[in-house]
Amino acid sequence: MTLATTDLAPDLGPAVERLRAGGVIACPTEAVWGLSCDPDNDEALAHLMRMKERDPAKGVILVAASIQQFQPWLTQLPLALHAPLAASWPGPNTWLVPDNGRSHGLVRGAHNRVALRVTDHPVMKALCESFGGPVVSTSANRAGEPPAMSAAEITAIFGNEVAYVVEGALGGNARPSTIRDLTTGQVMRF
Repeated sequence: MTLATTDLAPDLGPAVERLRAGGVIACPTEAVWGLSCDPDNDEALAHLMRMKERDPAKGVILVAASIQQFQPWLTQLPLALHAPLAASWPGPNTWLVPDNGRSHGLVRGAHNRVALRVTDHPVMKALCESFGGPVVSTSANRAGEPPAMSAAEITAIFGNEVAYVVEGALGGNARPSTIRDLTTGQVMRF
């Protein structure tokens, strides 16, 4: 495992290289430390599920730097449903959007929707911009355990299973993002 520098704007080149090579990296997010990988890489997604001991039926969240990065996932979405997304992003709002066939099965899980969020966390935003699109973002923990709150906890929990740790501070939110169903408006997680 390699650690990035602790600058305010870390060099994300090595993190992006690890993502493109199929690695799972750790990043600070708005509320907790997260694990990220390429949402289109079969091996990376399978490795992530094994690391977390996560039921693949649950799926994972995709995080992007802008709504434009989600355009491939938003095609076929009625225009009326774009307004809530635009009004709530960037920010700690994850939307369950009807899957148009673009999502990998391990991203979507056993659902017919995909979880999308445009981040306002500066490191995650810069990572998505550097990567050139959305990345998976799921809490850095084993199933049933509390999420990591520091880079040191990432190392203690995952050791060399993580290809890279991007240094940075958490965003200061008290809890992970709210999850809502875009078509019904139902809140799935506060």
